[in-house]
Amino acid sequence: MLPPWARPTWAEVDLGAVSHNIRMIRKKVGPHRSIMAVVKADAYGHGAKQVARAALQAGADWLGVAFPEEGAELRDAGIRAPIVVMGPVLPFQLALVLERDLAVSISSMDLAKALEEEAAQRGLFARVHVKVDTGMGRLGVPADQAPAFLRELSSLGRLRMEGLYTHLATADELYSDFAREQLRRFLEVDRKARENGINIPFRHAANSAGLISLGELGLLELVRPGLMLYGCFPNPGMSNPLSLRPALAWKTRVAHLRDLEAGQSVSYGRTFVAAGPMRVAVLPLGYGDGLPRSLSNRGQVLVRGSRAPIVGMICMDMTIVDVTRIQGVELGDEVVLVGRQAGHEISAEEVARWAGTISYEILCGVSKRVPRVYLE
Repeated sequence: MLPPWARPTWAEVDLGAVSHNIRMIRKKVGPHRSIMAVVKADAYGHGAKQVARAALQAGADWLGVAFPEEGAELRDAGIRAPIVVMGPVLPFQLALVLERDLAVSISSMDLAKALEEEAAQRGLFARVHVKVDTGMGRLGVPADQAPAFLRELSSLGRLRMEGLYTHLATADELYSDFAREQLRRFLEVDRKARENGINIPFRHAANSAGLISLGELGLLELVRPGLMLYGCFPNPGMSNPLSLRPALAWKTRVAHLRDLEAGQSVSYGRTFVAAGPMRVAVLPLGYGDGLPRSLSNRGQVLVRGSRAPIVGMICMDMTIVDVTRIQGVELGDEVVLVGRQAGHEISAEEVARWAGTISYEILCGVSKRVPRVYLE
């Protein structure tokens, strides 16, 4: 329960659901593979420190972040599990990753040599995961150059090659030949490395989408569930064989009620005009809280277990919904934007579809001014 001075808009994060989802992923991958819980972007808006602790206690082995400062935040919170920085690292950040014992994703020899030099100056060894670009076209050593790159990298005495990985561009498609081709290219790089006497202990390719769409093919020594950890799926068409549970519910309360007559409009631009008498509720949140403005005149919320359409343009701090057909709506009634109410549900995937985006963006977009309430 929120204290009386808190905003009447909040997000409930079910850490029990996070733990359940890790256990279901463990059941799928088996006891001998490692799980990297991806907690970048503040754990997709759920709270990185809280989610990381829950995931590790439930059986995750590693943590994945995008940037060094995200890893440093976890270290400063007392989390000692292995952490891999999967995004780009610039030379001025190398001291931070070494001080906080963060593994670095390596995509260039320039970065590798700079890290070697920084580690030598500090009398330390650096853990690295070499990223291979097999078709994403973003970070990574091109697959055809990777064998030679790994040979040169192995000569740098302060670097410990802990992982070799790639990122799949189309694994979220239900049947992707390209994802399988990427995996083939990646395994060929690994085969050539082993022929050259370079045996890297942790290979990883399967993110959430890869875990579902590639099946056993994507199960190497390490897997990287991100969106699955939070009970969502990269493609709404994917089934839920693991019985994952959504971890986030986003709620607010009715802040004002008013009656409109035919011809009256609401919000900016007069994009909604009442066709007849109607009753609307004003909600105390808007795009400043992360509710996409693209949901104007097309999204829905749950009020008293019924769907209420959003009418008019979503404002920075307020949103208006039509409650004409919902009996007994009162000031202070709970409103659900994402989650369940009275046996009905609006999922992050559904909100994303209305907004013309993906569930990742909906979850990550819930802003900092929305307080998180953690449920065990």
